[in-house]
Amino acid sequence: MSTRILIVEDEFVVANSLRILLRQAGYSVSGIAASAEEAYETLQKDKHDLVLLDIRLNGSESGIDLARKLKTENIAFVYLSANSSQKILEEAKKTEPYGFLVKPFREKDLLVALDIAVYLHKNRLESKLRQEALFQRQLLEISHEDSDARQKFLKIAQAIRTFIPFDLIVCETNSTTAPQVSEYGYLRVGFDEYQYIGKEELLTISGLKSEALSAIIENSYSDNHMATFNNGGTTDAAPVTPMQKVWITCFKLESYLVFPVALNNGSWVHYTFYSRRRDMYTHSHLTVLNLFVSSLTSVTEKLVRPDAYVTSTIRLPADRKHEGTEDHRGSVPEFKGIIGKHPLLLAALDLTAQVAPYKTSVLILGESGTGKESIAQAIHALSAQRKGPFVKVNCAAIPASLIESELFGHEKGAFTGATEKRKGKFEQAHEGTIFLDEIGEMPLDMQVRLLRVLQEKEIELIGGKSPRKIDVRIVAATNRNLEREVAEGRFRLDLYYRLNVFPITLPSLRERKSDILPLAFYFATRFCKEFNKDFNGISASMIDELQGYTWPGNIRELENVLERSVILNDGRSELELKQNLMGVETRLFGEQKAETFGDVRRIQKETERDYLISVLRKTNGIIRGANGAAELLNIKPTTLESRLAKLGIQRGDFGT
Repeated sequence: MSTRILIVEDEFVVANSLRILLRQAGYSVSGIAASAEEAYETLQKDKHDLVLLDIRLNGSESGIDLARKLKTENIAFVYLSANSSQKILEEAKKTEPYGFLVKPFREKDLLVALDIAVYLHKNRLESKLRQEALFQRQLLEISHEDSDARQKFLKIAQAIRTFIPFDLIVCETNSTTAPQVSEYGYLRVGFDEYQYIGKEELLTISGLKSEALSAIIENSYSDNHMATFNNGGTTDAAPVTPMQKVWITCFKLESYLVFPVALNNGSWVHYTFYSRRRDMYTHSHLTVLNLFVSSLTSVTEKLVRPDAYVTSTIRLPADRKHEGTEDHRGSVPEFKGIIGKHPLLLAALDLTAQVAPYKTSVLILGESGTGKESIAQAIHALSAQRKGPFVKVNCAAIPASLIESELFGHEKGAFTGATEKRKGKFEQAHEGTIFLDEIGEMPLDMQVRLLRVLQEKEIELIGGKSPRKIDVRIVAATNRNLEREVAEGRFRLDLYYRLNVFPITLPSLRERKSDILPLAFYFATRFCKEFNKDFNGISASMIDELQGYTWPGNIRELENVLERSVILNDGRSELELKQNLMGVETRLFGEQKAETFGDVRRIQKETERDYLISVLRKTNGIIRGANGAAELLNIKPTTLESRLAKLGIQRGDFGT
C-alpha cells in the first residue's frame, strides 16, 4: 500500500505540480488543502501517513500552527518554505518536523526527503510501542520490589525518562497520612547517574533556613492541576508554587511539567519534571503520562505507603576537587580524556553516549576551545564504525577554491594541476566517521553539495562521470549561532535541519568553573611528566586566579596557561602563574556591583572586551600569524575576529 500524502499549499499551481510529481513517484496524494483549517478538517475525516506542509498559508492559522496539532496526533509532516527568518526557524524547530525543504528545490531532493520522513515515522511508531510495553513492565516490577521509597522513586525516574526528558524530577504529596515524599528529588547528571537532593542539600544550595523551607514545602500544592510551564508562560491558569520557585532558582531551570496522581486515600502525589531547556514541555507529554496513569498510580501507592518509607543513605557525592586526574567519568573508557563532573558537561556526555551507536548526524555546538573534537572522537569510538577511519576536516582552514576537491576528490586531468586521481575526505572516511569542524564557515555552494551527500549517500568526484555510494557517519561542529547564520542568508536552512537532527551543546569553561581545578591538575601533571619535571602542586594564589578568570579561550586557553607555567617552573616548588590573567578583571569586579543577572552579563562582556584589548595592545594590533593575538590566546583567528566584531572592538581601541 502506497504512502498517503496530503498537500497543504495555498498556491494551486505549486500544489498541483507537487501532486503530479508525487503520483508519478508512486505516492498516493489524497488531496490538496489551501489553509491549515481546511487541512485539519480533512485529517479528522480521513487518515493520512504524511503531510507536505507550507509554512505561510491563507487563513488565521499558519503551517506551524497546524504542525503543532500534527505532532500531538503523531502525524508525520515535512515543511516547504521560501522563508528562512530566524523567528520562523525557531518556531518551526519546536514542532520537530521530519524534514524541511527550501523553495526552490530539486525533484530528487523532495523524493529523498519524503522517503526519509516515511522511514523515520515508521521506526518512531514501532519504537514508541516497544518503549510503552517496556515501561509498563518496569512499573509492574518496581511496584513488587521490596525497597525503600527513595530507591523506588529513583527507579520510577529512570523508567519515565524514556518518554519525558528532564534534568530534575521531584515527587511531592499533600497527604496528611502518608509520609512527606516532598523532601527529596533527583537531579540527573548523565550516564544514568542521579544525584539525590534532600532537605539538607536544598538548604545548603538555596540558603534558606529549615523553618522557611518546611513552610514552603507544606504549602506548595493546593490545586491538583496538570500543567506545563515554559519561561514564564503556562498552558493553564495554575500559578508557579513557592517550592517550584525554589527548584527553578537553585538549578537555573527553564521549563517544568506537573503531573498529579490521585491515591486511594484521597491524597495526591505530584510528579514534577524540570528542564534547563526552554519550551521543553507540551501537552503531548501529559498525554503520554495519561496512558500510564493506572500503572503509575499503583506504583505510587507503594511508593508513599508508611511501611515502605525507610531512611536511605543516598548522598550527594563528596567534593574531590584535588583529584584532577581521576575526576572524569571512568565508567565509559572513551571519555577517559574528558575531565570534569559538572552537570552541564555530564549531560552533554550522556547525549553523546546515547547517539553514538546510531548513524544519525550530530551537530556539536559550543565556543572555541570547549572540546568539540574530543566529543566527535568519542562518538566515533562508541559507534559501530569505530574500526573504520576518523577523518577530520577544518572547513575554516581550506580555501574556498580548494574545498570541493578536498571533500569530494578529483579525477586525473579534471583541472589544471590535477596530475593524478585523488580521493576526497568523504571517500577516505568510507565506513567510518567524518568530522566537519567549523561547518559554519563552509561556502553556500558547498553547502548544497553537502546536503546532497546527506540525502543521497553518494558523492561525485570533480571530473567524474558517475556518482559513488559512500557509507559515512557525519559529525559537524561550529562555534557560530547557525540559526542567526540562516536568518542572515549565510547558511542553508535545509542543511541546518539535516545536521541538527541531534545537537549536543558543550558548556563554556566559565559555565563549569567547578571543573577548572581538576583540569588544571590534569594538565599540570601531564606537562610535568612530558617535560620530565616533578609536580609539587599548584600555589594557592594561582588557584585563586584560575578560578576567578573568565576564560574566553576555554579549555584550550587553560591548557596553554598550564603548559607555560610548567615550562617556567624549576621543578622544586609549586606552580605559579607566569602571566597576568586578573589585572583587568579584578578592577572591574571590584568597582561594579552585580545585583541582577543582567549586571553579571554586562560585567562579563566588559571584562572580556577589556581583556582582548589588552592582548591586542601587547601584539601591536596583530591578530594572525606568529606572536599574534590569536596565537597568544590559543584560539582561531576567525574566532577572535568574530568576538572583536561582536564586542565592537575597533583598531582605535587598542591604540595602533
